[in-house]
Amino acid sequence: MTKQTKYIFVVGGVISGVGKGITTSSIGLILQNRGLTVTAIKIDPYINVDAGTMNPTEHGEVFVLTDGDETDQDMGNYERFLELNLTKVNYMTTGRVYQSVINKERNLEYKGKCVQVVPDIPLEVIKRIKEASINAKADVVVIEIGGTVGEYENILFLEAARMMKIENPEDVFFVMVSYLPTPSKIGEMKTKPTQHAVRALNASGIQPDVLLARGETSLDSKRREKLSIFCNMPASRVFSAPDVDSIYDIPLNFEKEKLSDKLCELMDVVCQKPDTTSWDKWKNFADQAHNGKDTLKIAMIGKYFETGDFMLSDSYLSVIEAIKYSCYAQNKKPIFSWLNSVDYEKSPLKLEELKAYDGIVLPGGFGARGVEGNLKVVKFARENKIPYFGLCYGMQMMVIEYARNVLGLKDANTREVNPDSKNMVIDIMESQKDNLKNNLYGGSMRLGAYKAVLSDGTIANESYGKNEISERHRHRYEVNPSFIAELEKAGLVFSGRSPDGNLMEIAELPKSGHPFFLGTQFHPEFLARPLDPHPLFSAFIKACASGDKK
Repeated sequence: MTKQTKYIFVVGGVISGVGKGITTSSIGLILQNRGLTVTAIKIDPYINVDAGTMNPTEHGEVFVLTDGDETDQDMGNYERFLELNLTKVNYMTTGRVYQSVINKERNLEYKGKCVQVVPDIPLEVIKRIKEASINAKADVVVIEIGGTVGEYENILFLEAARMMKIENPEDVFFVMVSYLPTPSKIGEMKTKPTQHAVRALNASGIQPDVLLARGETSLDSKRREKLSIFCNMPASRVFSAPDVDSIYDIPLNFEKEKLSDKLCELMDVVCQKPDTTSWDKWKNFADQAHNGKDTLKIAMIGKYFETGDFMLSDSYLSVIEAIKYSCYAQNKKPIFSWLNSVDYEKSPLKLEELKAYDGIVLPGGFGARGVEGNLKVVKFARENKIPYFGLCYGMQMMVIEYARNVLGLKDANTREVNPDSKNMVIDIMESQKDNLKNNLYGGSMRLGAYKAVLSDGTIANESYGKNEISERHRHRYEVNPSFIAELEKAGLVFSGRSPDGNLMEIAELPKSGHPFFLGTQFHPEFLARPLDPHPLFSAFIKACASGDKK
């Protein structure tokens, strides 16, 4: 008998940021733990074809998949929770769907018929969902529809889901994550906004099968009964989803509420009993998130934090989570400080404050703003033996700083910042020159997984425990080959290179001179997993914990 794939759509009600991405990840995890093969899809309502051209302070981190697709940060959550490497078939945007339909129309693939928003756009969405299912050979596909129910932007995606439900009513299900506020002056959890959200979903022809009640506290029986009556569903399908200290507690809460039992019952699939071995590993990891004995103060130097009067740490979400995983595995608790690189340009005296930190991370970025501040931080970390980890842009800053202050090339720079520098130690990749000349920015960088070869006896080699690795990239500038010999002679070690030896992938200083001063041209954070911390982050945290500032 042919296996029937089940589809679970996750939609959000009342407010944005209600937790659809973590809910999707958690549902996938608890169903995996019941023996089902699960994949996940993110549908973004943006006109952007991908997330690559979006400003991080508006949209958060751009997460890069192995095949090079630039996606929403929720794709990172899916990969981390489900321990999967997803591909571009698992991600779509309004722009990507429309682009595909228009290209087909131009190629006469519609055979001359009138192409319409409905049904052709929803049909393209359905086609992509089924492709992802086939690609993963999935028992269950969990699909997150971005945005909030009632918005104009996601109507066509809801229409696609409705059409799938009509076609296969036994295989398509809906989970709504909706917010229940508790106004401080009232002191009572209110269900009315969620009632309206469910009715807005009903207006799209969809009735949720399960309701997850997000709120500051757990749902009580009175509110559960109210939601059952006015949202037209049995009380047994209304689940409490209270705030928790760690996102990694959410799957545990869902299992405590027996959500996987209900989903297996609704889908009418044979689910194994929960796998206690794998579940115990997740429980132990979640406990470590709360029980770190010693704290480590980590300075995150960036320029994508500020958004109005708020700080948006989501710009560096994968970096933060990667640090957490390595800390938890070593029974440590990270304390993050978000430090704006621009501040070190305005007030060099602030550099002395960095001595209070156990380690410094300089993550990826683009453009000239804050560069001189970054370089001051790198110099301070190098000279004061503070563990330093540079990621992509952070490695380029290392090379520029070393060229300026050790080699004495005072105007050393990157073409991205100063195209007139005589000592262009960071330069555009040859393959990128035509892209920039023709204003081709979207999806035009070096993207996705590439192999690298590691040198024996280096920090990188010892950390990975092997000589060949594969890591994900997102950049268009590289270390200029013309300066490599000079930099190496001055003591900088290029411990990771592309297989042909032409591209510098990792730079470091020997342990004999610095406890940890290392940068990667790639983004190791994209491969860090809760139960499998990334070896370079773990080496960095070990150095931070040693307090060995020689």
